Amino acid sequence: MFTGIIQEIGSIKKIDVKKNLLVFSIDLGPLAKEVQLGDSVSVSGVCLTVASKKARGANFDLMKETIEKTSLRSLSVGSKVNLELALQAGSRLGGHFVTGHVDEVVVIKQMAHEKNWVSLRLGISKANRKYFVPKGSVTIDGVSLTVGKLGKDYFEVYLIPYTLKVTTLGLRKTGDHVNIETDILAKYLFEK
Repeated sequence: MFTGIIQEIGSIKKIDVKKNLLVFSIDLGPLAKEVQLGDSVSVSGVCLTVASKKARGANFDLMKETIEKTSLRSLSVGSKVNLELALQAGSRLGGHFVTGHVDEVVVIKQMAHEKNWVSLRLGISKANRKYFVPKGSVTIDGVSLTVGKLGKDYFEVYLIPYTLKVTTLGLRKTGDHVNIETDILAKYLFEK
């Protein structure tokens, strides 16, 4: 379980391709000293397990399901990723409850850059649309955000300078694919 509050931007140092598996070697920066083997880490919104550890980083195994259902499949050596360690009991919950289980990969349809903020318009499928409400929570590439506007097949979020600086969302552009996770509470309310 995570909160969607990004702790570090990491970078992919190496990708090993194996049958039905990718192994990402990720530089975790200062978070490296906190992770242990078997820990869950949110990597751009995807819950991955530390399979092995190195001085400044860790290796993560991405199985076929993860490769097919997330935007991690499009990353390469040098790509930047959002990182968050798993929530600890007694910690502050600064964002919202995030599982790290991606619901959909969506496209950034539009970006509007204004003084001190950026608006992102993202497409959404009909199947996941029911989990969105204005002012509700959504996770984009692991970042907890508030739904600012909701349309029939899209939603918008608004990013402050701090979010643009400390997450990979500041590097995104129109046409990019991102992972989204809808609000888990909405799933329990609206799933039939």
